[in-house]
Formats: sequence, structure tokens, C-alpha cells
Amino acid sequence: MSDQNNPWDKISKGPSKGAPGKKKFKKSRYKSDGGKPGDRKFDKPRKAAPAPKLKIGQRAVSTDTDKPDTNKTLKKGLILKDGKIVDTTAASSEARYEIAPLTNPADEKVPVKSKPNISGGLIPTAAPDFRSGFVSIVGRPNVGKSTLMNYLVGQKIAITSPVAQTTRNRLQGILTTPQAQIIFVDTPGIHKPHHELGKVLVQNARVAINSVDVVLFVVEATSAAGKGDLFVSNLVAQTKCPVVLGINKVDQLLESGRKAAEIKHSYEALAAEHGWSVVKFSALTGEGVENLQSELITKLESGPYYYPPDLVTDQPERFIMGELIREQILLHTREEVPHSVAIAIEKVEEDENITRILATVNVERKSQKGILIGKGGLMMKAISTAAREQMQKLVAGKVYLEIFVRVQERWRQSRTRLSEFGYRVEK
Repeated sequence: MSDQNNPWDKISKGPSKGAPGKKKFKKSRYKSDGGKPGDRKFDKPRKAAPAPKLKIGQRAVSTDTDKPDTNKTLKKGLILKDGKIVDTTAASSEARYEIAPLTNPADEKVPVKSKPNISGGLIPTAAPDFRSGFVSIVGRPNVGKSTLMNYLVGQKIAITSPVAQTTRNRLQGILTTPQAQIIFVDTPGIHKPHHELGKVLVQNARVAINSVDVVLFVVEATSAAGKGDLFVSNLVAQTKCPVVLGINKVDQLLESGRKAAEIKHSYEALAAEHGWSVVKFSALTGEGVENLQSELITKLESGPYYYPPDLVTDQPERFIMGELIREQILLHTREEVPHSVAIAIEKVEEDENITRILATVNVERKSQKGILIGKGGLMMKAISTAAREQMQKLVAGKVYLEIFVRVQERWRQSRTRLSEFGYRVEK
């Protein structure tokens, strides 16, 4: 059994001396000693044979279908290392590879479009009639707030999933037009918190309501205003800034019938009660989004450029990388697991041909760690591969992604751990 005080484990899998097909597992631990708090030092792994240099989109394994023996050999003797599977019995050093960090197949080239600008350039002087300001996007969980912001800025800067409370941080997306610059603040869904993390998220959403120029209150057209919407509306009604009620998912709206009439009436009554303007749209298809954009601009006052016109977010690249990993965990796992993870990007190394990323996935229990790694490492392989493909779009190049899983018991209940992982109460 591994030492419970050391949550880092490395599991190696290889053939035993028994009958063919039998396997034995050995457990050892990474050493963590020395260094200042927060630093991690690992035993330097045995130097592997150098992998061949690849062109963008090229696999490290031969795609020649005339060599069945080599392809068969590559399926044997895999080593599992916390979600990273390494081939040790390849026919030659040039055929060795790591399954999780494989590039796209040769016929699926890495996108070569320009890298999304998250650093920006010069800030110009605004014309007298130029409008600018901050717009907070608020609402209960899963109404499409992040999907809307991604559509508005034209880049994926906020992760999305069907899981409630996908958004944990206040994210800023920047839309610049010839007439205005809107800084959208995407907030966590407002809900009843059940732990310290939930309290931090809800508090940050409340702060966002009272610290912007316009509030965009998002609801969904598939159901009438419920208790969650009414709770949010009471918070929004306390702000002194203009409010726009945005009815999302009109692509799923019922055109007629009793239910459609109830939905329409519930939101019209809500807006009329508080004097809010109403805009219907679909963040998925883009229907009505241009009208929403125009309505928001009319609510803004004249102001300067806050950011360079080509900037789409002020979030650092490392943060987005961590969110892309968390997004795939949300999409691949169920129940408590997706809510129990926190991602830390430990290292990013960039050179001309590849970006190397080392990440840690923190969970609360050993059982969650086992689920994330999966039988034979297949779950972590799927998560890592999908996250890497998204990262390759972000950096517009090849990515080598290495993920470790670590147990941090009850981290969601610890303000210290929350702060370490970037979840702090905004002011």
C-alpha cells in the first residue's frame, strides 16, 4: 500500500513471470522533499531514447499499413504512469511514443491559423462618440453564459459543458467594434452553495453584479422563470446600473401552445416589474446575438479603450490551458468527480516546434483518482488527448501534454487550498 501522507503515486504495469496475459502491478512514489512551500521536486526519470522530430500533424508511430508486425508489437508492454501510457517494447527507438501526448494523425493536421491574441498591442485613442464599459453576464447555472461570451468575442476563452457550475472564475472577454469596446465578465452560476468553494463562487458573482456598467441577466427560453431565476432577479434588481434581460436558447423555443405562452408571459412580467429591456437570442446558433450586442452598446456611456482592439481576453494562457483540461474531465466523468477537481499548470516550455505542458489534477479522494486514471489508463488517455487537441488550437502548434493526478483531501472546504488553486473572493 502507498503511504497516505504522500499522495503522489507512480504505477508501472508490465508482464509478470506467470502465464501469458497475466500482469502484476508495482507501486512506488515520487519523492517530494526540499524547496520552499509550493515547490515540488521529482526524481529525474531515466533518460528515454530520443523521439524523432515531427512535423506538425505527423504521428510518432509509423502509419505504413504494410508493416503489421511493427503495429502489433506497439500494442504490448505498455507502462501506466498516472494517466500517461508509454510504450517500452517498440521495435526501434524511433517508434517509441507516449499515447496520451500523441499528435493528431497525419491526415488531421494541426490548425495553422494565427494564434488567438491574449497579449494585445497598443491602446489607441478613442473618438468622442466611442462607447466602452464592463458588462456582467449573470444567471443561474447552465443557461449558456459562457457559450454566449465565446460567441461574442469569436474565440473559445471560457469552457462549456452540460455540468452545472462549470464556470468557477470571473472571466473577462473583450469585444471591440468600430463603435464600442465591451468587456464581458462571465460569472459562475448563482446557486445555493454546499461548501467553501461554492460560497466563494457565489460571492464573486454577487460582486460582479455591483461592479460593472451594465448587467446582462441571462435566462433560458425552454422553461418559465423558476425559483432560481427569481432569486437571481432579486439580486440584480438591487444594482443601480442598466439591466438587459437576455432570453437564450430561442432555437429550442416552442412557437405555440400553452407552455410557450406561460414561458413568454413569465419573462415579460419579470422584465416589466423592474423596467428591464428584453432581447431574445441563441448563443449556439447566433440568432439575435447582433441585436443583443447593439442593445448593450446603447446602454454604455462614452469612454476610452480599456484594452488593445485585437485582445480577446485578459486571462493568461496558463489559466486557459488548465480550464481546457478541466473541461474534458467535466465531459468524460460523472457524479461527484467533475466537481472535485482543481487543475494546476506546473510548467509550460515553448520552443519553435512544440509546447510542453506539465499539469496536475488535484482530487479529494483516492477513489476519484482511480476513476480519473481509469482501467489501463484509458480514461486519462481520453481526457489528455481531447485536452491536447484543444490546446493545439490555442497555441496554433504541436503540444506535448503530461498530466499527473494528486489527492488533496477536502480541498474544497479549505480556504488555504482554494487560494492556492486560484479561487479567491473578489473585491
